[in-house]
Amino acid sequence: MTTATVNKPELDWPVVIYLIIIHIGALFVLLPSNFTWWGVGTAVFLHWVTGGLGITLGFHRLITHRSFQTPKWLEYFFAFCGTLACQGGIIDWVGLHRQHHQFSDQSLDPHDSNRGFWWSHIGWMCFKSPDPEGIRRYTRDLNDDPVYQFLDSYFIPIQVVLGIVLFLLGGWPLVVWGVFLRLVLVFHCTWLVNSATHMFGYKSHESGDRSTNCWWVALLTYGEGWHNNHHAYQYSARHGLAWWEVDMTWMTIQLLQFLGLASKVRLPNFMTADSEA
Repeated sequence: MTTATVNKPELDWPVVIYLIIIHIGALFVLLPSNFTWWGVGTAVFLHWVTGGLGITLGFHRLITHRSFQTPKWLEYFFAFCGTLACQGGIIDWVGLHRQHHQFSDQSLDPHDSNRGFWWSHIGWMCFKSPDPEGIRRYTRDLNDDPVYQFLDSYFIPIQVVLGIVLFLLGGWPLVVWGVFLRLVLVFHCTWLVNSATHMFGYKSHESGDRSTNCWWVALLTYGEGWHNNHHAYQYSARHGLAWWEVDMTWMTIQLLQFLGLASKVRLPNFMTADSEA
């Protein structure tokens, strides 16, 4: 057996089939019988809850980078919202992202943008990780937490329960809009941060990689598109550092801080940091 054969990446068929099923399900919104304004509203609302509060604020800024703190019950709530985005288990998600930052745009980066747009956008997920257990080295703060263990193991059954609830409330059309289409939209918005913001846009800070600030990705992802800023200051709760770089998630964190629900909010040293008290 040759070395090339040993190192050849192997398709992760459960993931491939899962992604195909979700995308096919989203196509049912094209049937006139499935159109409903209630469905549209549900998709938009759940996009914000799962993609904005869940992935962007919860999985990313709060849990992965610990750029601010909340009471534990609220942290678990945001983690639950992110779990409803169905982007894999939370422990794996956090571990992969921390690995991405350590090796950004290098061979050990899970979605190395040097391998092309489609690889960094979706291709990397379709192949088995060469070291799946190694991801857990990046998540020692989460591995033994029973809540995170549950969310990591049962993210698909949790999504099924949500689908059942939506079906009982509005039938199949609400499931198509609130689950399938919403999942696809949140998927691709999140993936654009891996792909587009390492290829398109501008650089305002030296980050040692190809990360860029991309305004249209920022609009789609509640502020995550200011990716060069983020890679330069990974610990910062605020990604839109210039006044024109709109960052909805930062606004949400400020609201939480005003309500007394966010503390130890971290910012770059050159910015006013009275919120760190």
